Amino acid sequence: MVHQSAFTLETDGHGHLQRIDGPVERIVAASGIETGVVHVFNVGSTGAIGAIEFEPGLEGDLPQMLDRLIPPSRAYGHEQAWHDGNGHSHLQATLLGQHFSAPVTQGRLAAGTWQQVVHLECDVKPRRRTIIVTVIGE
Repeated sequence: MVHQSAFTLETDGHGHLQRIDGPVERIVAASGIETGVVHVFNVGSTGAIGAIEFEPGLEGDLPQMLDRLIPPSRAYGHEQAWHDGNGHSHLQATLLGQHFSAPVTQGRLAAGTWQQVVHLECDVKPRRRTIIVTVIGE
């Protein structure tokens, strides 16, 4: 069986990290699937999905780490082609990943106590994001 649903979220721009496990868990519950896999996908090339312990320290650490690894710069080929200030945004989202998958066990997202599903905005401006959640199983 396959169940798919989507939700939207508003971001504040670059570095905005938000928990999205609540809507993901509601979609898993509504699917009626007891055992399977949930796949969470960010529509757009400058937003990332992952799992982390969502606490104030890491909420700042993750975007700061990405900015150190892939800092804003006009030297990126994307910048030279488009001049839109977000070459690093595309690279950061690609490095972290624009999707996340996890097991569904007994009709619930199987995640650890300190493991929350999050969305990270890598773009330089606030965005309205569509998140597609697909639950596959039986």
